[in-house]
Amino acid sequence: MNYLESLYWIHERYKFGIKPGIKRMEWMLEKLDHPERKINGIHVVGTNGKGSTVSYLKNALMTNNYTVGTFTSPYIETFNERISLNGLPISNDEIVELVSIVKPVSEMLHDETDLGVATEFEIITMMMFVYFGQIHPVDFVIVEAGLGAKNDSTNVFMPIMTVLTSIGLDHTNILGDTYLDIAKEKAGVIKTGVPLVFAVHHDEAKAYINAVVEEKHVKGIKLNRDIQCVSNGKEFTFRYKDYELENIELKMIGAHQQENASLAIATLLEMFDRGMIMLDFNKMIEAIEATTWTGRIETIQESPTIILDGAHNKESIDVLVATMKQHYPDRTIDVLFSAIDGKPIGRMLKSLEEIADTFYVTDFDFPKALPVDTIYESVEHEKKVKIKDYGDFIKTYDGDLLIVTGSLYFISTVKDKLKKHAQ
Repeated sequence: MNYLESLYWIHERYKFGIKPGIKRMEWMLEKLDHPERKINGIHVVGTNGKGSTVSYLKNALMTNNYTVGTFTSPYIETFNERISLNGLPISNDEIVELVSIVKPVSEMLHDETDLGVATEFEIITMMMFVYFGQIHPVDFVIVEAGLGAKNDSTNVFMPIMTVLTSIGLDHTNILGDTYLDIAKEKAGVIKTGVPLVFAVHHDEAKAYINAVVEEKHVKGIKLNRDIQCVSNGKEFTFRYKDYELENIELKMIGAHQQENASLAIATLLEMFDRGMIMLDFNKMIEAIEATTWTGRIETIQESPTIILDGAHNKESIDVLVATMKQHYPDRTIDVLFSAIDGKPIGRMLKSLEEIADTFYVTDFDFPKALPVDTIYESVEHEKKVKIKDYGDFIKTYDGDLLIVTGSLYFISTVKDKLKKHAQ
């Protein structure tokens, strides 16, 4: 198969949906001689903040001369970026090579077992393990979990560190509809002997994670207990053990990014203390300060200001709203919103309506995208408008500040459409 045929075969798996569980992964990995056992992996899980935390870790390790693989989802601009080496997506030829290895094993899974067909995400996860475990070994692989944790297809390797960025109400139809339900799912990645760096704010969820940490005799490194992140507007001070790092100013705005960066720094310092890495602290902080992550409060145009943000659940929308209030208090903000099915759009919209002067809604080409009429009917804002062609709308927007948000998949299609407009 060539590259496009390989992509088609991968994406064709989408029709098999989401099937939580790791038995299919374990069966296929065994057939491939367990590439997942040959990586030094950092497992990053959580409802929100995973992608940014992965990026902080990657850049800090790279600037300290380590080779770093990353596995992230969803992709924003190109499919290949899901498996990246030192921040660069792997090549089309490497995608073809990986499919040629994984496809026969997935067919064996279907033919020889009653476990069912491998899903799209399982196939891509397999490709990542094969790439970094066999084809192109690196010093460290930072693996971002997909949906959940315990039953996520990434939860099949023994990491050297685990990072839990947050617990929020997302994918409730699969993970459960309470913070405790989701905490139980996330806690499935906590492994005996592997330090856990975590940030959990909900009391019941926090108590559960603490109990699992104690039961498994894991070193728990918790934000606001072991890690201190003291914000002073744009700058913050970080404290952990005897370490104190002052006047850290990130490119990515918002208190939540200061917390994500603090989790990354604590992870790196713990690795340093354990002799896993050598660290030039100045290089580490410079890299973290310079980090950006596409689609996260990303300014793509200054005048008028257009910002893309992939907030896709109630918690991340609340963080976006708080950040906009803090950093753009005197601006007239318009919102362009679209989302996929299964999200609590009523609560998401209600939060966004606090900052919106005019509320624009649209839909986009994606299997689970909500129809524009469904979203429009859920908006209570007095100034609401349906947008048919969001590409033309963004290109010709002449207001003060436009936030485009509601789904990372939406942001991905927006970026693709704007790129085509520019050609």
